Amino acid sequence: MLGGYIGKGLRVDLTSGTIQEETFPEKTLRQFLGGTGLGIKVLYDEVPSSVGPFDPQNRLILATGPLTGTPAIGSGAYSAVTKSPLTGFASAAQSNGHFGSVLKFSGFDFIILQGAASMPVYLYIDHGKVDLIPADGLMGKDAFETERLLLEKHKPSNRSRLSVASIGPSGENLVWYAAIQNDLGHFAASGGAGAVMGSKRLKAIVVRGDGSVPLPKGQQERIRALAKEWVSEFLKSPSGQCYAKYGTAGHFIAPHWNRGGVPVKNITTNLFPNPQDFDGSLLYEKVIKIRSKKPCHACPCVHNPIIEIKEGPYQGFTAEMPEYEDLAAWGPNVGISDPAQTIILTDLNDRLGMDVKEATFVVSLVMECFQKGLISSDRLDGIKPNWGDFEAVKELLKKIANKEGVGRFLAEGVYRAAQWIGGDALNRAVYVKRGFAPHVHDNRARWGTLFTQTISNMGSQEGIDMTQKADHELGLKPTLFSPELIPISQVKTGHRRQFGDSLVVCYLPSTWEGSLKMNIDFLNAITGLNLSKDEALKIGERIVNLLRVFNIRNGLKPEDDSFSPRLGQPPTEGPGEGKTLLHHIANVLKQYYRLMGWDEETGRPLPETLKRLDLEYAIKEVE
Repeated sequence: MLGGYIGKGLRVDLTSGTIQEETFPEKTLRQFLGGTGLGIKVLYDEVPSSVGPFDPQNRLILATGPLTGTPAIGSGAYSAVTKSPLTGFASAAQSNGHFGSVLKFSGFDFIILQGAASMPVYLYIDHGKVDLIPADGLMGKDAFETERLLLEKHKPSNRSRLSVASIGPSGENLVWYAAIQNDLGHFAASGGAGAVMGSKRLKAIVVRGDGSVPLPKGQQERIRALAKEWVSEFLKSPSGQCYAKYGTAGHFIAPHWNRGGVPVKNITTNLFPNPQDFDGSLLYEKVIKIRSKKPCHACPCVHNPIIEIKEGPYQGFTAEMPEYEDLAAWGPNVGISDPAQTIILTDLNDRLGMDVKEATFVVSLVMECFQKGLISSDRLDGIKPNWGDFEAVKELLKKIANKEGVGRFLAEGVYRAAQWIGGDALNRAVYVKRGFAPHVHDNRARWGTLFTQTISNMGSQEGIDMTQKADHELGLKPTLFSPELIPISQVKTGHRRQFGDSLVVCYLPSTWEGSLKMNIDFLNAITGLNLSKDEALKIGERIVNLLRVFNIRNGLKPEDDSFSPRLGQPPTEGPGEGKTLLHHIANVLKQYYRLMGWDEETGRPLPETLKRLDLEYAIKEVE
């Protein structure tokens, strides 16, 4: 057995209530590792195109990887893989915290969920013992309250570690962009995994364990040394220093604002009165104070402490420190200039259990359309959502999560909300593919991010944005506004990103300059695989191609590799003024397809590509 794996997982059939232990052959582990890789392998093998996202036969796979639960930095993560309600394509979302590591400490590498319970339940895993328990008293509770109640109920008498993953009201009500929350503020958000979990009437998963991850004899000292080096090098990097001190909020001004990358009022402008107030350093100085720290597993950065608003009308409000995207989402993107209000809205959205990306661009679309007279307050249940209206945003979020009134029409994501509004709304909506909201940036000035989400086969960024970054390990320089550099950048970073998403470790410390070698060295020390860089990247390439084939089976067409008209409009001010990827996208896509070994016109992987990647069984889907 390879090191780094417990060697077994769980298959839970919620319809019958049966729970079985399962294993993957070593060949499968060598080909797909874990996380997103194992998730798409299960999804491809077990979910035909006839099965819809909310069909009981859809699968929801929560998978760790060989690095999860080890001393590797940020290794408390897991991947949630399923068929997305938003598109009918695959989605893969990662969440950090402790849930992934505690799942392994409890005796399992993965959980495959299928079927649907006849009544709401939660899954309880305790040192290898597994049970389905009625979710009495939990339904209707927000995600944080659900976690609190379950932690109190199952609080260990010894020093066993305990972690909870749960859904909020949005997941129960099948809001298409509901997320899975764990460890009070970490989310598997993209693609609607929480809605799929809700469709199975599974309110939460509780894991308890005090085991450990098997490490090969004679390698413990080397593994500890590698972990120490990884942490040291990460904390020397500009990103590591920023995350350790201010979290991702420290990147609100630098680099995103100064590069035109912060969305303002549904990406209609790059002008905002007080962006500096949202910068991490000023937030800590003027707005908040730290109440307590709660680092993720094996991470030196406490980038999401529990904080308290220090003064003003919201003095004393306590919540988790928002991420950059939360601040952008509930600040500039909806026209709110008070950072304290963005903290409160972040907490509300998290408790309701919704993906911040989809939620903010739904709300900002409604606000813009109201401003422009495309929708009246009558259709919005009397709400008049003007830019910056804190109370209106709160009310819209609650209505969406509970599918109350207008919320029923906004609960299916940006694309369908625009269709419901009608008129010119589709030209104002912010989305990629045929239904995924992008990350909370103004991607008109971030061509690398825009393209990696446009081409993505899993709902989030499939590769790494290289607009402003170089990667000497991959031989890449910044793409800036150079369309000829984007295809090769996406090819190489897509393979790298999906390799990393299958290890499974946090994205932040595993994608900075120089970290690929550390990823591979750590994997080899733990598993004994002895992979070269090319072999590691081939695993990522295999995962990208199987995701692509699964989506083709489910109706993906070349025209789906696209972005909305709003994302094609050039900014009228800021660093991206007058620039748009729209004029280049056809050629960029064709070059990308060719470099990937796909048909240049259809974007379908060629049979010889699939054979080279040991995916012969998938050739039938592209012929």
